[in-house]
Amino acid sequence: MRKIQKSVPQRTAIWTLLVVIGGINLSGCRLGTTNAATRGQEVFETCVPCHNADGSGNPTVGAPNIAGMKEWYVERELEKFRAGVRGMHFNDVEGLRMRPMALSLTSDEDLKAVARYVETLPPVRHASSFPGDPKAGEALYAACGSCHGDNGAGNQDLGAPRIAGVDDWYLATELRKFKSGVRGTSPKDREGRLMRPMARTLPDEDAIRNVVAYAETLKP
Repeated sequence: MRKIQKSVPQRTAIWTLLVVIGGINLSGCRLGTTNAATRGQEVFETCVPCHNADGSGNPTVGAPNIAGMKEWYVERELEKFRAGVRGMHFNDVEGLRMRPMALSLTSDEDLKAVARYVETLPPVRHASSFPGDPKAGEALYAACGSCHGDNGAGNQDLGAPRIAGVDDWYLATELRKFKSGVRGTSPKDREGRLMRPMARTLPDEDAIRNVVAYAETLKP
């Protein structure tokens, strides 16, 4: 009986210790989750001077509206900038400006965290900034819809980003870059190399303006 009585407090002490250890471990998990959730916002402070705190972008410096862009797309493009797949052409002023910012993300964890944070930002929609004919652009968009979707929502399986709600000036700028070879010529840019011949089907500036004007009418 004495042995049993002595063992009870021992078992109680062991269970108490296990509970305390478990509580510490769970606390650590919650702390880690919190850090992971806030790290993206911290890293995004580097992006704010150009893209703004709400991710709405700034056309005066060529920074697009990225609020609400899918995590997979933001992550992929940041990786391209870091690897020199984008932002290396001497005529890509905006890309040359963006590349060192991407290189400042020294860890894959920070890159993933900031991409995840960007997707959480509420989408921002701006008014059209230049004229175009949406009706004429609808026929031209047929080729775009096969990848980007009829509603412009994008398709991750095809590597096609959302273009509905993206500013018209940015879409037009990137189409011009694809047409001229400023973007989409790197052997490592699979998506860009697929996009370039599509952009080259647009014969002139009017076609670019029109297809972008139609894209502005889409709602994902």
